[in-house]
Order: sequence, then C-alpha cells, then structure tokens
Amino acid sequence: MPEAATLPTRREEAWRYSAVDRLQGVALDDWRVIDVTAGESFRDTLVIADGAATKPTELHRWRVTVGEGATCELFAVLTSAEYARLEIEVTLARGAHFELGGITVGGRETVREFVTRVVHAEPEATSNQVVRAVHWGHGTGNFLGNIDVVRDAQKTDAAQDFKGLLLEKGASVNAVPQLEIFADDVKCAHGASIGQLDEAARFYMAARGLSPDLARRLLVQAFLGDALVALDDDELRDAMMQVALDKVDRAL
Repeated sequence: MPEAATLPTRREEAWRYSAVDRLQGVALDDWRVIDVTAGESFRDTLVIADGAATKPTELHRWRVTVGEGATCELFAVLTSAEYARLEIEVTLARGAHFELGGITVGGRETVREFVTRVVHAEPEATSNQVVRAVHWGHGTGNFLGNIDVVRDAQKTDAAQDFKGLLLEKGASVNAVPQLEIFADDVKCAHGASIGQLDEAARFYMAARGLSPDLARRLLVQAFLGDALVALDDDELRDAMMQVALDKVDRAL
C-alpha cells in the first residue's frame, strides 16, 4: 500500500492560518496545470458555492505558466465548504501578464483562503492581484501572496492589493503579502488593510431612507466589486458577485 501523504503544519509559512486538520484524506499532490502559450490569452473562473456537490474541504492547486507576451486571467469566489483554498503558482515569461481577482466570504467556523506565488522569471512582465474578504461569526479569510522577481527580470511591474471587511466581532482576516526582488529596475507594490463597515456611510444612507440591510448590502457590494473590475464579461461578473452577496444575505 502507498504511504499516506504527510499533512502540512501551521509551522509552514504557506499554511500558517489554514485549517490543516481538515486535509485528512485530501489529495495534496493533485495539481491542475495551465500552460498559456506565447501570445495567447486565457481566462478561467472558480466558484465554490453552496450545493450538493460541495465537499467539506475544497482544495484547488493550480500551476500556471504564461508564455512570452501571453495573458492569463483567473477569477475566483469562495463562499462555501468548511475549508476552501485556492493555491496558485505562476511563472511569467517576457512581456506576459497575470491577473487575479479573488473573493472570500464566510462565517461560522469556516476558513477560506487564497495562496499565491507569482514568479517574474523574465523581463517586462506584469502581474496584478486584487483580493477581497468579507467575514463574520468566527469565519476566517486569508491571503498569503508571494511575488518573486529574479535577477534578470528588469522592467517588472507587479502589484498585490488585499482588503478585509469584518462584519461581526469574532471573525478574522489575515494577510501576508511578500516581495522578493533581485532585479533593480522594477515597480512592485503591495497593500493590505482590514476594517469594519463605514458607519458614516451607513448613517448617510439611513438619512436618505435606505434600510439597514440594504445599506449594508450596497456597501459590501462596493467593497467586493474591486476584485472583479478586470473581468470584462458583465454577465459573468454579475453572476459571481451575486453568489458572494447571496451568502452574506442568507447569513446576516
């Protein structure tokens, strides 16, 4: 019989805030390979939502190679499973572009997270990651993102932007953005912020006749919308946003 896979532990950086105890029996070495050839464009989406097919643990691991001058766009909404994780490893060739838009939503004792590593392996490539997290109860949303720029990858332009919104006490959001840069002619930036709903904005809406529930929904919608700005398919963008908003509506 083959030996059982060794489970990761929270001592490992990439699993620091994860629900590693929920990985028992999950295939850890099952990677999806995405190879975008030179000059091509690729887009894909992942939606983990409530449904009969949703498993208690949803682990998705994608390994992406983006060829010279190619573009890869990935968008994901994680709103279900006790533990949901999308892990992405990306390697960019010269002049390639990678775009990630991600949303985590959840309450109770759930953990939902994005873990990324983007390697700028050649010059003039660009990458942009925008992740938004909305959590309540004792739910947890995580983003661990690495940007690696090798020595010869001059003219790199890379960015990460993470924001977390806590709707109730007891929820938590964790962000670990990291840059490792060995080239000297680059533009790299990352930002992370965590907060609560803007009470001034809620008061403004209430003063103009909006109910508290509608005011909250509009504020959450505006907050999450940043993650899907780069998705230029209106119908698909609206459908993904609706999944996230429906989860908030049902829970609060």
